[in-house]
Amino acid sequence: QVHLVESGGGLVQPGESLRLSCTASGNIFRMYAMGWYRQAPGKQRDLVARISTGGTTNIAASVKDRNTIARDNAKNTVYLQMNSLKPEETDVYYCRAETPTGLYWGQGTQVTVSS
Repeated sequence: QVHLVESGGGLVQPGESLRLSCTASGNIFRMYAMGWYRQAPGKQRDLVARISTGGTTNIAASVKDRNTIARDNAKNTVYLQMNSLKPEETDVYYCRAETPTGLYWGQGTQVTVSS
């Protein structure tokens, strides 16, 4: 069992930035590929960004020029830096771990972009 805790969401104005954090339990975090997903009510959960165990990143085309993902294995933490946020990016953001024993999700953190 892997426990994931997200933080860093909140209310920001259009054009501002946020950095989301997700910290995982356990001591083999370095073996997990990690991802960030977003979900609006009644819609599917979509990939925002993913980072492999080796640090290779995959970022959704719609945000590729504004978002970055990074990991700190010493802190068991993955980060999502979101810049120049737009109102349509208002969603709940979820962290996901891809582990040898399966997929694990965090509880989500709300991001609201509004003036």
